[in-house]
Amino acid sequence: MQKRPHEPPMAEPVAYFITWSTYGTWLPGDERGWVEYRHGWKWPDPVRKLEAAARMTEGACRLDPEQRATVQQQIAETCRYRGWTLHAVNCRTNHVHIIVTAAVPPQIVRSQIKAWCSRKLKRLAESKQQSDAIRVNWWAERGSQRFLNDEASLEDAIVYVHDCQDLPLHEKRYQPEA
Repeated sequence: MQKRPHEPPMAEPVAYFITWSTYGTWLPGDERGWVEYRHGWKWPDPVRKLEAAARMTEGACRLDPEQRATVQQQIAETCRYRGWTLHAVNCRTNHVHIIVTAAVPPQIVRSQIKAWCSRKLKRLAESKQQSDAIRVNWWAERGSQRFLNDEASLEDAIVYVHDCQDLPLHEKRYQPEA
C-alpha cells in the first residue's frame, strides 16, 4: 500500500552519503550542537554532554594516520566484495564520510562497513602487540545517511568529501542539512 497515493513514487537514489563518528567524539549535548535519534538537531547542552561522557566505557577514539588508511582500504575492499560502487571515501581522525551506490538500505551499508573496519582495526592493533590496549568501541552507535537523488547532488557530495574537509565551515561548498 502506497502511503501517499497522490504523489508519484520517488526514484531510487543515485547514491547514499553516509557519515559516522568515532566513539566518544561527538556526544549528546556537544557544544557544536548534536542530532538526537529520530528527533533532529539539538542545541548544545553541557549537562547532557557530561552525563553522556560519564556513561562512556572507554576513552574517545581518535584515529591515527595508519588507522585512517586502514579504514579507507577496508571500506574499498568491503564495497568491492559486496558489489557496491564507492564514489568517495574520507576517513578523518574523528569521523568517516563515504558516498556509495548499493542495492541495500544505507543502514545496512553503514553497519557492515563499520563492522569490517572494526575487525581490521583490531587486527592492526594486535599486529602491533597492543593487545592490552585494543578498543572495544571504535565507532559511535549510529551515523547519518543522505539520499543523493541526482547526478548534481552526487558530484557536489564528492567534492565535499574529497576537497572540503579542511575548510572552515563557511567556505564549504556542499553542506548537508542536519
